Amino acid sequence: MAEAALDKVREALQEFPAAARDLSVPRAVPYLDEPPSPLCFYRDWVCPNRPCIIRNALQHWPALHKWSLSYLRAIVGSTEVSVAVTPDGYADAVRGDRFVMPAERRLPMSHVLDVLEGQAEHPGVLYVQKQCSNLPTELPQLLSDIESHVPWASESLGKMPDAVNFWLGEAAAVTSLHKDHYENLYCVVSGEKHFLLHPPSDRPFIPYDVYTPATYQLTEGGTFRVVDEEAMEKVPWIPLDPLAPDLVRYPSYSQARALHCTVRAGEMLFLPSMWFHHVQQSHGCIAVNFWYDMEYDLKYSYFQLVDSLTRAAGLD
Repeated sequence: MAEAALDKVREALQEFPAAARDLSVPRAVPYLDEPPSPLCFYRDWVCPNRPCIIRNALQHWPALHKWSLSYLRAIVGSTEVSVAVTPDGYADAVRGDRFVMPAERRLPMSHVLDVLEGQAEHPGVLYVQKQCSNLPTELPQLLSDIESHVPWASESLGKMPDAVNFWLGEAAAVTSLHKDHYENLYCVVSGEKHFLLHPPSDRPFIPYDVYTPATYQLTEGGTFRVVDEEAMEKVPWIPLDPLAPDLVRYPSYSQARALHCTVRAGEMLFLPSMWFHHVQQSHGCIAVNFWYDMEYDLKYSYFQLVDSLTRAAGLD
């Protein structure tokens, strides 16, 4: 009886993503030609937890016309920034049986720009992706070129952003598949970002496991070694690469349906909370994103229920 009941749970979980997709998940990420009103943003996008790409949302930012690698060199070239350094471009990703975080280096922005422009070399792949509001804390000289928040989104959500982040890196720098508990407004200033998205309802098809955390260490000889972080608890993470999924090991992922979109200079992606995302970029892409903490409401509770049932049913 117990096994039959568990089979019913598994069947329901495997049917759930298709039903959710038919009801509320777009076949492609929609475009808006201008920013929505606060009411429309909340009603049409935040509440139904649907992504969209907003054109003409950054036209009034001086950054859109000013930020280039040469401008960054002139304004913040001497400023030291936190830089993630990895051997293969994957920071915060599963490697073997470890969840491996990047080596972190404090480097002058001018050196990062030299590497991006091929004028200098540095071991591994560089990515300015500190998060934790690295734009106001590390690069305050650039703040006058953007808005400190997104006014219509702040009014809609009833709060200011928790973090404003600056992103700059090589084309080889990739963000592994994961989700965040933020309403994310991702603004591309120069270049383009390529997003692979899964709605939260695809959770039964997306594998998770827990991994010993570790960090890359960059040796004086320019090689990388992986060092365990023994004081940290194990980290739940997605071991699958959606660009080359191992369907022998994770056959259920073949039933998931990814959305692909490219966010170009001057465009803003609204990436709703709890959506899974994998990100690539053009070389030297410059972006800023605003993280607004999500509401821990019924939506969040529903996702936690699906997540718990997926684990209990052994669908991971």
